[in-house]
Amino acid sequence: MPEPLRIPRFRAMWAATIVSQFGTFIQVVATSWAMVQLEGSATMVSLVQTAANLPTMLFAVSAGALADIFSRRSVMLGAQFAMLLLSALLAALAALGALTPMLLLALTFLIGCGTAVHWPAWQASVGELVPRAQISSAVAANIVGNNVARSLGPAIGGAIVLVAGATLAFLANALSYLAIITVLWRWRPEKSERRHSGYWAVLAEGFRYGVTHRHTRALLIRAAMFSLSAAAIWGLMPVVAVRLDGGPDLLGILFGCFGVGAMGGAVAAVTLRDRFGAEAVLRGGIAIFLLAIAALGLTKSIPVAVIAHLAAGAGWVSTLSTFNVTLQLGTPRELVGRTIALYQTTTFGGLAIGSLIWGMAADRVGVGPALTISAICLALGLIAGTRLPLPRQQPL
Repeated sequence: MPEPLRIPRFRAMWAATIVSQFGTFIQVVATSWAMVQLEGSATMVSLVQTAANLPTMLFAVSAGALADIFSRRSVMLGAQFAMLLLSALLAALAALGALTPMLLLALTFLIGCGTAVHWPAWQASVGELVPRAQISSAVAANIVGNNVARSLGPAIGGAIVLVAGATLAFLANALSYLAIITVLWRWRPEKSERRHSGYWAVLAEGFRYGVTHRHTRALLIRAAMFSLSAAAIWGLMPVVAVRLDGGPDLLGILFGCFGVGAMGGAVAAVTLRDRFGAEAVLRGGIAIFLLAIAALGLTKSIPVAVIAHLAAGAGWVSTLSTFNVTLQLGTPRELVGRTIALYQTTTFGGLAIGSLIWGMAADRVGVGPALTISAICLALGLIAGTRLPLPRQQPL
C-alpha cells in the first residue's frame, strides 16, 4: 500500500473522491451521448466539453484564493452540495423529456463551476493531509484513483445509457456526491495559520507570482499549449465513436480505455520521474499522446482506436501529473492553492477553447483531418517547450 494511503484521513478522502468521480465519468458519457441524440453536429457535441471545462478557466483562480483564505473543508462542502442539487435537476429534466441542447450545456456549465471551486481546495489540502515528503506519492495516488474511476465509470455509464437511458446515469452521479460530502462533514482539519489582508490582495499576489516567477510562467505556458491541442480527443470522442459506427457502449469503452492507459501512466510516471527527471517524463508523455492521436486520425479501425486511447491516456496523465507535482514542489506552501488554480485555469481553459476549435474544425474538414492537425500542433508545442524550463523544487 502506498504510504499516503496508510494515513486514515487521506485514505478516507481518497476513497470518497473515487466514488464521486465514478459518478462524474458516468455522467460524462451520458451528457456526451445525450448531445449526440439532441444535436448531432461535431461543434455542438464538442461544446459539452467546453461547457464542462470553461468554469475552471473562468473561476479556478478565484477558487484558489478562496482555498487560501477560508477553510478548505467548507469550500469543498459547499461545492459538493451545489453539484448534487444541479445533477438531480439534470436527472429530473431528462426524466420529464424537457432536456434541450441549451439546458444540457447550461447545467453542464454550472456543475463545472462546482468542480472549479472544489479542486483547488482539494489539491491544496493534500499538503495538510500527508507529510511533505509524501506529496508526490499522494498526487500519484489521487491520479490512480481518478483513473480507476475513469476506466470503469464510462463503461458503466455507457451500459446504463444503452439499457436505461441518460436519466438513470444522471441520477447515479447525483447520488455519488454523498460519499465525499459524508467524509468532509466528519473531517475536522487543524486550525489554519493562514492570515491574509483580503480577497483581492490574495488574488493579486497569486497572479503576481504566476506571472513574474519565470519557471512557473514557463510551466503554465507549456500546460496551455498541451491542453489546447490535446483537447481534440476530449471534444471529438463522441463523434469518433459515431465515425466507427458505434453507440454509447463504444463511447464508454473508448473513455474507459483512456482511463486504463491513464492509470498505467500515473503509476509509471512516479518511478520514471525519480529515475529520469520531470523534463524527460514530460516530453515522453507528450510524444506518446501525439502519436496516439495521429493514429486515431488516420484510422477507422476499432482495435486501433482502442489501442490509441490506451496510449493517449498514458501520455495524458504522465504529462499532467508531472506538471502538477512539479508545480506543487516548486511553489511556496502559502501560495500553492492560487498557483494550482492558475495551472488549472490554463489547462482547463485550453480544454474548453480547444474542444470548440476542434469541433468546428471537424465540421469543416472532417474528424480524421482535425485529429491529425491537432497531433501536428502537439509536435510544435513539444519543440517550443524545450525553451521553457520547469520550476525547481522548493527547499524543505
